[in-house]
Amino acid sequence: MGLTWKQRVFTALLGTTAASGLTALLLILVGTINTLLSPDTKFGIVFDAGSSHTSLFVYQWPANKENDTGVVSQALACQAEGPGISSYASDPARVGESLQGCLEEALALIPKAKHHETPMFLGATAGMRLLSRKNHSQAENVFAAVSRALGQSPVNFRGAELLTGQDEGAFGWITINYVLGLLVKYSFSGEWIRPLEETLVGALDMGGASTQITFVPGGPILDKTSQATFRLYGADHTVYTHSYLCFGRDQALSRLLAELVQASSGLLVRHPCYHSGYRDTLALASLYESPCVLAAPLDLSQNLTVEGAGNPGACVEALRQLFNFSSCDGREDCAFAGVYQPPVQGQFYVEASAPPGQDRWLRDYCASGLYILTLLVEGYGFSEESWGSIEFRQQAGGTDIGWTLGYMLNLTNLIPGEVPTRWRAQSFGVWTAGVVFVVLTLTATLGAVAVQVFWLQD
Repeated sequence: MGLTWKQRVFTALLGTTAASGLTALLLILVGTINTLLSPDTKFGIVFDAGSSHTSLFVYQWPANKENDTGVVSQALACQAEGPGISSYASDPARVGESLQGCLEEALALIPKAKHHETPMFLGATAGMRLLSRKNHSQAENVFAAVSRALGQSPVNFRGAELLTGQDEGAFGWITINYVLGLLVKYSFSGEWIRPLEETLVGALDMGGASTQITFVPGGPILDKTSQATFRLYGADHTVYTHSYLCFGRDQALSRLLAELVQASSGLLVRHPCYHSGYRDTLALASLYESPCVLAAPLDLSQNLTVEGAGNPGACVEALRQLFNFSSCDGREDCAFAGVYQPPVQGQFYVEASAPPGQDRWLRDYCASGLYILTLLVEGYGFSEESWGSIEFRQQAGGTDIGWTLGYMLNLTNLIPGEVPTRWRAQSFGVWTAGVVFVVLTLTATLGAVAVQVFWLQD
């Protein structure tokens, strides 16, 4: 005997339930894709304690890293009030106050929940190198005062340290190559790629107390003391780098004036680099406070009068006396003062900065320009042909050029990356189809139950 039409309806509903339920299950199991959920953003704070001022930078990067190095971007730049920290040698208790304003800006930017895990560093450069050479105990007192002040902040203060000139140059090289996208960059295909090494640029830095040059030479580096090696984004890099202490702009001009004083017969100095009509008086003792300035006269209690002569030719000759070029005679791999340097190669970027309070710097513009020209051409060996490969920049890619970003990039190699959370998700189309079949399964199931309970029982 065949099925009644009521039984056929019931059987059809059961079949629909089974078919739609099986389809929904297959869509759930087969139609899912692996999705990586974005991890949290990490932050880092670096104080750049230079010879003339201190700056704070906040950097951020995703917790998952690219080839073991964080993809870092600048989130804040702040210049602290007052001079460099070495200026507080006689009153180190005040150094912490000068850093508080910028620190408060950084803490306001970084979410409070991230404060305890945010590393903070202070790196001091040539100003503190000079103070350490002049009076080591004073330098230690300044670092101790900095550590006490910054150690009270809610972030993870990792300490204050004196950077070597080699580190300063190498980290500056990392910074400029990173912001130009020459170490790693995001491709149109959505992948991080490493550009060719031939595109890497060199870095020049003119500070107040020191100057640095860093680049990838065309051949082997013969003097290994001037070699720096590091690993970033899965690649090893080797560069030539050298830092010249006492050859920064401020110290060089102080040394120049001291040379002119020594060559003068009295306390009136005709300065060839100052414009005609300039005249000023300064305490003789102030000129010999830096260890870069040697051969101090016996009586430092007197005042010195300086008049401008406005003689560019004599200015260049006086500046050349600071470099000791004769020590490199007959050597192609020598810059000045007997320092080894392979021939410059490639394009170079120079960190450019504009000093605050322009009026007090007007007298030095001519001397500064001629000094930098002498350093680049006769010192580092740039020629008329390679001069066009130098660019003067204060920023690149919206990021300040200096050693701090390179320092943070190198630091993130030591910070373990967090593995992104793996989650199974569905595309929107598959998800929609799955919902339709789930609803159909529920409807068919309820229909079959209704037929069984109310209809077939009649």
